[in-house]
Amino acid sequence: MSTTGSIIQGHSCATDAREAVQAFHASVAQPDMAVVLFFCSPAYDRVALADEMNRVFAGVQVVGCTTAGEVGPAGYLNHSLSGASFSGAAFTAEAGLIEHLQSFEIAAGHQFAEGLLAQLSDRKPGGNTFGVLLIDGLSRREEPVTHALQAGLGAVPMFGGSAGDGLDFRQTWVFHGGRFHTDSALLLLLATPLPFHFLRTQHFIADGERLVVTGVDAPNRVVYEINGLPAVDEYSRLVGVNPEELTPGHFASCPVVVMIDGTDYVRSIQHANPDGSLTFYCAIDEGVVLRVAHGVDLIDKTEAAFTRVEQDLGGLEGMIVCDCILRNLEIQRLGRRDAATQLFRRFKAFGFSTYGEQLGGVHINQTLTGIAIGSRREKQHGQ
Repeated sequence: MSTTGSIIQGHSCATDAREAVQAFHASVAQPDMAVVLFFCSPAYDRVALADEMNRVFAGVQVVGCTTAGEVGPAGYLNHSLSGASFSGAAFTAEAGLIEHLQSFEIAAGHQFAEGLLAQLSDRKPGGNTFGVLLIDGLSRREEPVTHALQAGLGAVPMFGGSAGDGLDFRQTWVFHGGRFHTDSALLLLLATPLPFHFLRTQHFIADGERLVVTGVDAPNRVVYEINGLPAVDEYSRLVGVNPEELTPGHFASCPVVVMIDGTDYVRSIQHANPDGSLTFYCAIDEGVVLRVAHGVDLIDKTEAAFTRVEQDLGGLEGMIVCDCILRNLEIQRLGRRDAATQLFRRFKAFGFSTYGEQLGGVHINQTLTGIAIGSRREKQHGQ
């Protein structure tokens, strides 16, 4: 258990769903809870987990999702339940669910976000508010949903992560209203007098040569041609290997990036296809200009980002992080898991390994997004 005042973190590595929820509850329970946010392994029995959550947190708003790995007080975890409770003395929470993402419409997304924000404002006028998006990580609908919700929220910032299914990529789930939902997204809005800063860190630097996408199936995230040539051939040339020698390691270590408003965002390749195309984790449109990127030290970059927000806030109440599964796998491959665990513990970070990350209306990959919440209250008018 990690008790930091307004946010109480906890986790359980029990393999039985009911035992895990009971241990989690014992770790995070506090007298007045505005909301409980959890992240759970897809290996748990979801029916049992939901039933036990509803029993032990009766009367409390509870939201969460399945993961590709959990981040808690013990660092990177697998087959665990992690998360936190948020005190009603410091937070006001409102959560809503969007179902049937395959038929999602932009206008409806705007209205949903605006309506949820109005509900929160009725309960907590004024103050600082932020949003947390948890979305089905296999829906392939992150781009329109993220864009629409951020537009509906206006000046209220939002970040989030795509729910995971370990490394199976079969089905992912979000939890709202006492049960798990697939093909769905939930938006959690939190208002607080505590200061906060958003996080985005990645460890890739773009190379110089331009890659123009000239053939694409955007809805299915498949790129057929780059620079008028088969996508696999052109990517292989730029990373210096033969097409038949490409491995997931090449895609992880040499992703491509796209520049949006002067900032590079990673677009990770999922796999190469027999027809010479490349399947991505993000949608890519025809005409988009990409550049191959190479990595620098992931731990150093992450520590620098965490340190910067801690200094800006003058101390931390906690961090919620959405950390790409590809970063988790890279850290494990390099034998740096202990270093990552110490980093998460030092900066009071909890969250999950994702199938994608969102920030400011943009869906991205191979990135850590999140929010750092300060431990001192902002001065109110009249103080």
